[in-house]
Amino acid sequence: MRKIKQLGLGMVCIASLMACNQPVNKEEGAATETMTESEWIPLFDGSSLDAWRSYLADTIGSAWKIEDGALTRDVSIKDAEGNPIGGGDLVTKEDFENFDLELEWKISPCGNSGVFFGVIESPEYEETYFTGPEIQVLDNSCHPDAKIPKHRAGDLYDLVACSEETVKPAGEWNAVKIRMDQGKGTFNLNGTDVVQFDMNDPSWKELIAGSKFHEWPAFGTAKKGKIALQDHKDQVWFRNIRIRRI
Repeated sequence: MRKIKQLGLGMVCIASLMACNQPVNKEEGAATETMTESEWIPLFDGSSLDAWRSYLADTIGSAWKIEDGALTRDVSIKDAEGNPIGGGDLVTKEDFENFDLELEWKISPCGNSGVFFGVIESPEYEETYFTGPEIQVLDNSCHPDAKIPKHRAGDLYDLVACSEETVKPAGEWNAVKIRMDQGKGTFNLNGTDVVQFDMNDPSWKELIAGSKFHEWPAFGTAKKGKIALQDHKDQVWFRNIRIRRI
């Protein structure tokens, strides 16, 4: 009997070793997914702006405020001529090259804003858009830019138009995913890939040459740079901003 029991224990051990070499099951896959989630870096979690500052500044413009877990550009404070003041574009303190960026935005009626990448922060470039390409944030229903091809929400601004329109109306949240990998980019708006481009391809220079950016030699040249949120003097909201390096 003892030999039989020992044989049975041996078989159990062998079976256990074989199980270790089997493909990962769903439970193990879930653990892997949890590890992947930990790679995300929160850029704005609804409470802290520690990852940001104003472009070419050490602080953040007073018009940028946190309300109900969202970052918003407050336009209520104005100068004598009625223009909103206290804002300015925000940029990340860190530079990013190959990454997945996720965020949500909503825009005020007839409003305009944008999200930039590859921004070179230097005094020789007065604005973020002198160097950084942009995914357009816009109310397509009534902003004048909506009448211009490649200027509509989700477009790679003035360079590539969306393959289809998936933007939601003003006042509703839009989910954006931006992937940049070795100069190859994809914009996903509300679950659909709407723009793809390749900064390595000769066509990239052709796109810039045919755009409003053709006079700025540094535009669209940096594969590593700041992420920026645009202050276009219209009220806009951002939330759930996170990034992971790939």
